[in-house]
Amino acid sequence: MFRAISTTSLALVLGCTSGSPGTGAPPKTGPLRFEVRLAPGVVDGPVTGRLMVVLDSQQKGEPREHVTDLDRTAQIFGIDVRDLAPGASATIEGDVLGYPVTSLGALPAGSVRAQAVLHRYETFRRSDGRVLELPPDRGEGQQWALAPGNPVSTPVRVELDPHASGTVSLTLDHVLPPLPPTPDTKYVKHVRYRSERLSRFWGRDVFLGAIVLVPEGWDTHPDQRYPLVLAHGHFSRELSGWRETPPDPALPPVDAAGIARDCPDGHDALCEKHGYERVVQEAGWRFHQVWTSASFPRVLLVQLQHANPFFDDSYAVNSENLGPYGDALYLDFLPELERQFRGLGPWARGTYGGSTGGWEALAAQLLYPDLFDGAIVACPDTIDFRRYVTVDLYEDHNAYVSSGTFRQTPRPGSRFALGDTRSTIEQENLHELVVGTHSRSGGQYDIWEAVFAPVGPDGYPRRVWDKRTGHIDAETVRFMKDHYDLGHILTRDWATLGPKLRGKLVEIDVGRADTFFLDGAVRRFEERARALRNPIPQFAFAYGDTDGHCWSGDREHLNAYSRLTYHERLIPKLVEGWRRNAPRGADVTGWRH
Repeated sequence: MFRAISTTSLALVLGCTSGSPGTGAPPKTGPLRFEVRLAPGVVDGPVTGRLMVVLDSQQKGEPREHVTDLDRTAQIFGIDVRDLAPGASATIEGDVLGYPVTSLGALPAGSVRAQAVLHRYETFRRSDGRVLELPPDRGEGQQWALAPGNPVSTPVRVELDPHASGTVSLTLDHVLPPLPPTPDTKYVKHVRYRSERLSRFWGRDVFLGAIVLVPEGWDTHPDQRYPLVLAHGHFSRELSGWRETPPDPALPPVDAAGIARDCPDGHDALCEKHGYERVVQEAGWRFHQVWTSASFPRVLLVQLQHANPFFDDSYAVNSENLGPYGDALYLDFLPELERQFRGLGPWARGTYGGSTGGWEALAAQLLYPDLFDGAIVACPDTIDFRRYVTVDLYEDHNAYVSSGTFRQTPRPGSRFALGDTRSTIEQENLHELVVGTHSRSGGQYDIWEAVFAPVGPDGYPRRVWDKRTGHIDAETVRFMKDHYDLGHILTRDWATLGPKLRGKLVEIDVGRADTFFLDGAVRRFEERARALRNPIPQFAFAYGDTDGHCWSGDREHLNAYSRLTYHERLIPKLVEGWRRNAPRGADVTGWRH
């Protein structure tokens, strides 16, 4: 689910349009405004995109790295700019929307560090006739704060007084650098694949990627074929959970008590100060030793890369706005990977993942039931739209508040381990709107909209709800229900789907205190599954009583540790299913060398 779209944590934002030239040092009178100049020589020509100004009180790192969905977030304002030429300026002023403070005039006075970022868009001419301006992924996983080639300014110290600060001048004086290469090793192989389906849809070459972890003995057994495990999840340039060298000895020691208290789920900024990076590196090195041991199953472990102009991940389904990613990945790319790395085919192919990857793993098994034999699903994104985080899309009229006759209550969007509200749905959506209009923020709600919703009248994704007011669009919801509500699809299609799932492992795990309230949708999905007959579903559901995001069924260890052991715990479960369900005469022993 909510992955980082800033360098260290979640990023969502909002904006209006403005633009005017300005020069000179900030005078001490007049309303606050920011004049951002694109220095000559930084880029080759005019740039279209999203111009953002970030204000930050932290001393470490750069302001662009600190925009989050937490109270300690940096402040951000954004506007769309078109054809901003080198040497020209644009101005953020007046009623431009901001996050978390929504207006320039409401900012508190004080000393901050200021930085400007211009997230570059390109023109896409799709095969459906739509002409869109979107940010192409440049190998970073659709993160505006990291995207190579984005012009940025050097951070400067500014004394703010919203009522007397006048114009603050910032200069986009350099671009973010290219990313370093990711070389192959004996075990890790990188594959880049041009998709004909997606290239035709987008009107330009579109490439998919994969990181393949080959088993011990793969190179010395050239005639042996292997099962394939698809580990779904957010975009990563490196294989998640894998390390070929021991942990860095210079890392600080692990404070287990601090981890249990401040980051029990392993994905809070407070984890760093308790030595959590050492925990991560130790887990990766341990899996390397397990993978190469004599007792571990010999399989191909595949991690796909399918970042796109809307997000770091396509959700691995066909979509009106993103194109035929499901067919491209499952009908074209996976068979090609099995050809290159000697896979056994669909009967020995399974999948697992958590959060976004959990949704994808379940969708793969339900929407492509003949292509997978087993799905292990952890803390999946909303798999039943009756609990779209904390919104019932079919009964509620507003996503931001629950309403009575005399009272409106803000809907929480995330929570801390003890239940305190972490952020509201409205805050998260306004964050996205500041970062990008037309579902272009790279944020969580925007990608759900891009995947689940139809194309809108302007060619961009049709809004599920109004970003300013939270009013839900019933027509959009009807489309989403028929195409992507996995609970509804399970019930609607069970007569044909049920027999295809007979005997296949489908396990769904979630913590009852999931950080993003994803447990509610799992409970709704389970209700549907329990009511089905002919055949009776053989799904397994497990709930961690006090666990948050992203609990994966391990009741013996804190989530902060068990989230790092997916591969070593889940691969053997899938293997047992393949041995049990293998076609007559299939090889179920040769790949266990």
